[in-house]
Amino acid sequence: MKPQVSIVIPTFRRPDRIKPVLDSVFAQENITVAVEVIILDNDPKASALDAVKQIIDQGTKWPLVYGHEPNAGVANARNAALILAKGELIAFLDDDETATKNWLSELLKTQQATNADIVFGPVIGRLEQPAAHQEYIESTFTRTGSGKSGVITEFFGCGNSMFSRKHFFNEKEVFNPKTNEIGGEDCELFIRVEADGAIFGWAAKAFIFEDIPPSRASLRYNLIKAFSFGQGPSQTAWQQRKLAMLGFWMAVGAAQAVVYGLWSIPLWVLRRKTRAYTIDRAAQGLGKLLWFKGFEPRFYGIAVLGSELQGTSSE
Repeated sequence: MKPQVSIVIPTFRRPDRIKPVLDSVFAQENITVAVEVIILDNDPKASALDAVKQIIDQGTKWPLVYGHEPNAGVANARNAALILAKGELIAFLDDDETATKNWLSELLKTQQATNADIVFGPVIGRLEQPAAHQEYIESTFTRTGSGKSGVITEFFGCGNSMFSRKHFFNEKEVFNPKTNEIGGEDCELFIRVEADGAIFGWAAKAFIFEDIPPSRASLRYNLIKAFSFGQGPSQTAWQQRKLAMLGFWMAVGAAQAVVYGLWSIPLWVLRRKTRAYTIDRAAQGLGKLLWFKGFEPRFYGIAVLGSELQGTSSE
């Protein structure tokens, strides 16, 4: 039977995360449609293969498909998974996320009620280990929305989303390969489909958890992420050659960088709880100003492989 839903989980060098995310997927309740699950391994060395084979050998609730895209990059991984996926509906989870038991049924319920092209659900960030600025760091991995499901006019990230292929997402390269190292592949896609009339939906009860490892639990990492997030509006305006909009966002960025940057100084001296949030806003503002090539943080793909190789050669 052809699956109606394909659950897609891209993974990159996190074999220890395969079992937790799949356990949460196979624990889904109240599902009456045919489902397949795809693990898309983006590590050139195929580090997830053994973990997936072990789970397949134990037997699974739904068919589990292993895919391998050796060309590292976040867009490459998602595009390769979409080529494998047979479902008309594509539900995305990341390998550091785990789903609550009614996650999939709530996404399906909202998609059916709204006929949305993309449905998003809430994400709750949680640190794997205690860290300084814990509340701030968890908030940067958390997304909340209305307590009521329905059509929305904004979009969120790809993790915890469901795509409908009725009108979109059937081309060979759905996600732009130019975003392979810098991320933002989902934002770039959603801006494009929004311009073509895509409908967005919000599934208020489709909760997932995102586990934050120690490597991402520092103030430095999250401020770099804030800087990258801030670059988004300016980069989009430039891509669309909307120069007036680009000027607007750069002016907003300048104001944010100055106002929040100055305000963060006394908060830091006084050790106020809000200091991390304030400097986050300053970093976002700086990103709107320094949006051009050469200032893009590289979090994924070849950039990660390159840094790991450098680290190995220096030991």
